[in-house]
Amino acid sequence: MTVKLDLGSVTIHRIVEQEAPLFLVSDFFPTLTKDMLDENRSWLEPRYFTPDGKVVLCVQSYIVKTPHHTIMIDSCVGNHKHRPARPFWHMMKSDQYEKNLAAAGFGVGDIDYVMCTHLHGDHVGWNTRLENGRWVPTFPKAKYVFAERELEFWSQREKEDADKVPWMTDSVLPIVAARRHELVKSDHTFGDLVKLIPTPGHTIDHFAVRIGRPGQDAIVTGDMIHSPIQARYPEVTHFIDYDPAQGVQSRRKVFESVCDTSTLMCMAHFASPSMGHLTRWGEGFRFVSI
Repeated sequence: MTVKLDLGSVTIHRIVEQEAPLFLVSDFFPTLTKDMLDENRSWLEPRYFTPDGKVVLCVQSYIVKTPHHTIMIDSCVGNHKHRPARPFWHMMKSDQYEKNLAAAGFGVGDIDYVMCTHLHGDHVGWNTRLENGRWVPTFPKAKYVFAERELEFWSQREKEDADKVPWMTDSVLPIVAARRHELVKSDHTFGDLVKLIPTPGHTIDHFAVRIGRPGQDAIVTGDMIHSPIQARYPEVTHFIDYDPAQGVQSRRKVFESVCDTSTLMCMAHFASPSMGHLTRWGEGFRFVSI
């Protein structure tokens, strides 16, 4: 899907790698109660949750094309990546991502920036590709944008036990070694159309990306939110949140700022079409897909 913002020539493209029921709801959202789930089954199933209790997730990148740059936000899982803890991502050999990239009209040489909202394996995988036994940057002319504290945190984890964070070894540190990275604060501004929004909680220095200007804008959320049930109940947390309480604060702050406005929300993992707006729903928010 391609969306054109009312900003002249700014477009947002979804590049889908995978869409499937991947995790048990009870494992994925440990603070979601049975009463909460039962009250919302009518609209959650089967699109967002399957009747047998799994979360339907889309793994995708967003490409933002402005008059000046072509920006990829997050780079999915990638091929040939050693992910034994996640069998559905382990040693993938799929042409789906590259085909969808081409279908949207892009090649690897077109990307000027790769912005990683955070450094989890399903958001950095296509940073690199395997070439003659070496991990090399997939997007040869791109600068890869990492938040400073995020890179510092995960680099330390990699030093302590690389086996627990294999994506750092194959998808992040090769970018650093190739000197293709750019370290920024998580509130960094790129010109007048692209600004990072600090949204810590899921990871230590997670950021979202605001595209456009007030009144004519979009936010690419990264993993600030994983499912529309977290809009309905922002207090529902994810099983690997670094600081769950901080994640709740980040959600509420951003959602209050965009609720009942024209801001387009581009969700990282929502089932297709993944984009929409937020309206008020009691003490929470309703995601209305476009």
